[in-house]
Amino acid sequence: MAAALAVKETDLVYDYCWYPLMRSADPATCCFASTCRDNPIHMWDAYDGELRCTYRAYDHVDEIAPAHSLMFSLDGEKLYCGFNKMIRVFEVSRPGRNCEKRITYEKTTSGQSGIISCMAMSPLGGIYAAGSYARTVALYSENGGHLLSCVQAHAGGVTHMVFSSDGSRLYTGGRKDPDILCWDIRNPEHVLFSMQREVNTNQRFYLDADRTGRYLVSGESSGNVQVWDTCQMSSLLHRASEAAEKLQPALTFKAHAAAVNGISLHPYLPLLATASGQRLFPLPTSDSESDTDDDSLGSAENLLRLWRLL
Repeated sequence: MAAALAVKETDLVYDYCWYPLMRSADPATCCFASTCRDNPIHMWDAYDGELRCTYRAYDHVDEIAPAHSLMFSLDGEKLYCGFNKMIRVFEVSRPGRNCEKRITYEKTTSGQSGIISCMAMSPLGGIYAAGSYARTVALYSENGGHLLSCVQAHAGGVTHMVFSSDGSRLYTGGRKDPDILCWDIRNPEHVLFSMQREVNTNQRFYLDADRTGRYLVSGESSGNVQVWDTCQMSSLLHRASEAAEKLQPALTFKAHAAAVNGISLHPYLPLLATASGQRLFPLPTSDSESDTDDDSLGSAENLLRLWRLL
């Protein structure tokens, strides 16, 4: 299957996100934003790959500061960008350097420290969640960005998060952390339950929840995909203090030969997309082995696959 569109960034891509009101019948809405190392945020046309505009953040010495995570508001009017101890909010209709700065951590008031590595907007609006490489998960009000809750969450930096379709739960995953944690938004100070997966690298392993709010999917370093039926834990909602409760996967299948770091459920069709790939390092070899026969890198796999869910 050939790519319908390929956009070349100039350096390592940190994050990207699609415009939430995108409709193929309206070309003006067909766009997405991306951020990469040592560059401003770019808005790309999803039809021809042309650069539409840039959103530029500057640091204290007036040099370009790259965003580490991106998120649109539900109405598509604002673009939230994660930085070190700060979230910047740009008006989508006003490219350039003007933005609202929301500081997440100060020594005098504490808060959420570290690089804001991922964000998720509640489907109900009003609040959004942010994770940081300092292993914290925080909730903020959409208007004004006031801190509502901040907890130390994972064994490693938080790399991805997703809300359930009804906005009542938040699922988070961390770097080199086997636990996916489920948080009840009504009581965000305690873990509701957890799910386990194999994550052995520093990659961002994506999560996704289906539109019914019942199923959660994620990939593993082993190449497997796991599916959890979160409704199995409904009877334990009153035992939210028991963080040791672990939900077992309802389905596990082998999807790739390499780590499955990307995963996405189609919003209304029974389709699942998975992406694989990881950095491979040369294995030590003896001097007697010939360079021509060296297969120390192993077999690399960088694939996108589509699965039909029955």
